[in-house]
Amino acid sequence: MIKQLIEEQNPLLHREVKDVTQFDASLKALIKDLEDTLFHHNGVGIAAPQIGVDLKVALVDMEADGILQLVNPKIVSYSEETESDVEGCLSIPGVFGLVDRSIEIVIEANDLDGNKIEMTAYDDIARIIQHEVDHLYGELFTEKMTKQLTEEELEEMYCE
Repeated sequence: MIKQLIEEQNPLLHREVKDVTQFDASLKALIKDLEDTLFHHNGVGIAAPQIGVDLKVALVDMEADGILQLVNPKIVSYSEETESDVEGCLSIPGVFGLVDRSIEIVIEANDLDGNKIEMTAYDDIARIIQHEVDHLYGELFTEKMTKQLTEEELEEMYCE
């Protein structure tokens, strides 16, 4: 079911949310709601706090590779090499900026049954995961951006 997005001023977006402890049908329903909401808004990632849910769950659209479901994700390693690129956020409509992110990360999380998983992500997927994991700890991209972009600057970047 498509859920209402909460916006930047909501306190839930500014604090760490709770770990998932129940790996049951309600978790699967939450993931379905997140997926429906993500696709409805044409996003590339979404975190549970963005729909008002106080749990560490996030999704990343990996296009041809499907939807990455992250439950209780923790980034355990960041590459020293970073890259600056444009980010935006479903919860902060109309705001875009440059953010430096590691180009390679190692992440630990749970699967839907509570089993521990570990994966390495690179480039755009690493960027999206970092953005979504930040949401679970109350950090917004606007706090990390090095430069806010105007509409004209955005158009120039994407029309070249």
